[in-house]
Amino acid sequence: MSHTLYEASVQRVQRCELAVPGSNPGMFEKALKSGVDFIFLDLEDAVAPDDKLQARKNVIEAINDLDWKGHGITLSVRINGLDTQYMVRDVVDLVEQAGSKIDTILIPKVGVYSDVYMVEAMLNQLEMQQGLKNKIGIEALIETALGMANVEDIARNGASGRLEALHFGVADYAASNRARTTNIGGLNPDYPGDQWHAAISRMTVACRAFGLRPIDGPFGDIKDPEGYKMAARRAAALGCEGKWAIHPSQIELANEVFTPPAAEVEKAQRILAALKEAAAQGKGAAALDGRLIDAASERMANNVVRAAEAIAAKANINK
Repeated sequence: MSHTLYEASVQRVQRCELAVPGSNPGMFEKALKSGVDFIFLDLEDAVAPDDKLQARKNVIEAINDLDWKGHGITLSVRINGLDTQYMVRDVVDLVEQAGSKIDTILIPKVGVYSDVYMVEAMLNQLEMQQGLKNKIGIEALIETALGMANVEDIARNGASGRLEALHFGVADYAASNRARTTNIGGLNPDYPGDQWHAAISRMTVACRAFGLRPIDGPFGDIKDPEGYKMAARRAAALGCEGKWAIHPSQIELANEVFTPPAAEVEKAQRILAALKEAAAQGKGAAALDGRLIDAASERMANNVVRAAEAIAAKANINK
């Protein structure tokens, strides 16, 4: 291994992230009881311009009044873009009025690292001002051509600060690239394969290189569960840890795909046991089920077992 290593600074179970519009407070309590790992209360795309100020008030009230932690939910807020008039007050009001109960801030349409730096500098000052003991994390949406062109630089520089995860925002990414597509997260039948493969793979590599969590974004057709699961499986195969849900019906689908199957966990445990036995005999490799396993097999097996353990620990907390 290289002597240059970036360990993950924050580990969170993030199989599914439910998007909840800040302008629709009737959805907050339903989301609270949905059984999802992660929720972001949205102040950006899901909120019309005339509703922005009221949505911010709704979100702050919901953060303070509802027991998110008691329901095992990691809570995030998607602020408005840095190019809008709403962003500054989003960050200031959220931290001043509810900062102790927010886990992360999700920044939309991040194009360059300085976008992350701006929000991080604000959080540094506001947390000192408020005397907060918790450190609010940052997550960034990679959803423009500029953001994808700079994704490695964003991950590299952000990894030493508050940045925890990158999300692939397929809808705005398609618009930014003027891509022809059939629906949000869906595939164009004229393209011979998965048109999002290269982008998700590039973002995932940047995340894994610098200790961040890669998360896949939305799938727009809520009446196509199989299409959602196919998209989730592709993202999982590339190394993503989870996927958005834009409707509660997608939560179970994401949890199913991003939870290692029992048979996969059992095989990983057998690999680790076989290699431990081989090491005791002075061997660096072993045979299992007619196949050679070695140190690389151990690293892959550990990934599966750790993911399963984290999910099981979260489930126990929620009981």
